[in-house]
Amino acid sequence: MSLDFKTGAFNDFFRDETFRGDFTYRNSNPRRFPFPFDRDDYMYSVNMEPHVPTRPGSIFEHIFDVDEHYVAEMIDRSKVLADDPLRCQSLPHMTLAGWDTLELIMEAKARDYPQWFSLTKDGNRWHWVNRPLGIEQSFTFLDESTLPYPPFEYIMRQTQGDWTLQDERDGTLWMDAGIATSQADWSVDFDIGMNFHEWHAPVPLAHEKGVFDRALKFLLKLQHGAPVRRFNWTMTVNPLLDTAPETYPKWGPMKATITPENLGQKQHLRVELQTLYRLPRSNAIAFDIRCYLASFDEIVTVPKWARRLHRVIRDLPEELATYKGFIRNRPAMVEWLAKHDDGLPTSVGWWADD
Repeated sequence: MSLDFKTGAFNDFFRDETFRGDFTYRNSNPRRFPFPFDRDDYMYSVNMEPHVPTRPGSIFEHIFDVDEHYVAEMIDRSKVLADDPLRCQSLPHMTLAGWDTLELIMEAKARDYPQWFSLTKDGNRWHWVNRPLGIEQSFTFLDESTLPYPPFEYIMRQTQGDWTLQDERDGTLWMDAGIATSQADWSVDFDIGMNFHEWHAPVPLAHEKGVFDRALKFLLKLQHGAPVRRFNWTMTVNPLLDTAPETYPKWGPMKATITPENLGQKQHLRVELQTLYRLPRSNAIAFDIRCYLASFDEIVTVPKWARRLHRVIRDLPEELATYKGFIRNRPAMVEWLAKHDDGLPTSVGWWADD
């Protein structure tokens, strides 16, 4: 069963595009892309900051960024879930956290994008309208029999980004609910039920430096109403949202298709804006992993980013290049990017100079 949303809701804002097959995804404004490097080198760090609205027109203008790719991403998500329903799971004790998440997203979108979303409440009787997806739903808050899906899955089918819900117990966080259809090679079906350190075990170098110990200590103190954010990144050949372990035979061979002639078009920097929220009723932590993609051709239209990306990729430790999945193509990437590095110094921070 899938939500009966209209797939014709494309207009002058929402792009009619694909993340598979002919790959018609593009960024109308590359400068809106969240370039993740604030200096000319990179090493893992907690790098948390308050998630507060800032910079009108940027991805940080609102708590949730609903951009030109929204409708196309939701269509792609529905296809992934139709093929593999286990991409969205929630253990029984996480139902209340699912309702918390639904409330957080509905209230924020109705407040920040009233032209597209509305939420009206009469006690526990709620009425939700999602105009881009053609959804209108009356339901009783906290009564999952009044929704076509459990609350977490219902709102996730209308929300960009992958999410996990972390239950706090025994002095750590447990990933006990999640959805992943735009992930960088990790699996909800494998990770569900793991604790914080188990989930992050494959990451090289960071454990030895105590990054995850510090991150967990920080997150356990996270307060309701004070969300935080950070960046993560990797690389993807083609603008493919779904790079899951379960579908590696489909996307893995694409890495071998890079040539000097097509690298700028096909090689994409994949950035995750990761935001975390303490939920009010369940006391769980919601972890939003929003994926943004930009081709190298798009990135080098910003001179500062062109210089910096070349230097980061050139000097990245081999372990990190291997973990992030582009060790094979790194020499070609460095050679291509070097042509766009004029050797000038770069300014502090990741925003474009202009």
